Amino acid sequence: MFVNVSDKKEFLLWLVNNVSFSQREVLWILNYLINHEAILNNVHFVEHADKAVRGIKVTSKEMEDDPIILFLSGKEFTDTDQIFHEIRMNWKEALYIECIFDGSWQNSQYLSILEDNPYARWNEQVSEEIVRNINTFFAQEEKQAKIDLLYSQIDLALEDDNYEAFLELSDELNHLKNS
Repeated sequence: MFVNVSDKKEFLLWLVNNVSFSQREVLWILNYLINHEAILNNVHFVEHADKAVRGIKVTSKEMEDDPIILFLSGKEFTDTDQIFHEIRMNWKEALYIECIFDGSWQNSQYLSILEDNPYARWNEQVSEEIVRNINTFFAQEEKQAKIDLLYSQIDLALEDDNYEAFLELSDELNHLKNS
């Protein structure tokens, strides 16, 4: 999925203006990203940035975690100078950023720029039980849609005085309900 740089910039501006961080250096790094579109071209907002080869997790003050963590090939770094240096020196490489803040899943601006993490795809993390529940739900919805359609067709058969169609459709409806 391609996310427009202006949308990323707009979200980061919102983040800087509306979310509090326990270290001011986090704001400096975010502002640096806002002001460098060449870097933003390679920035991807994802979940599970810790799984990426080069990821950053930014956490608001309300959450119980380090305010900013850099993940490089499985290693963690929390020194903001080191994080800034990594961003500045390797600006041509893909950077995966995870933003943790209160109400993130209700924020349409954040959700509009969120991408699937190629190192931790969402559909690879769905349990078999959830997949079964979803499939069961869709099967029930499909069955109910067929039942509703048959009721409509039975009504039409009755209106048209089509006794044969009425019997066939009623038989099909009974068979579907009993299965």
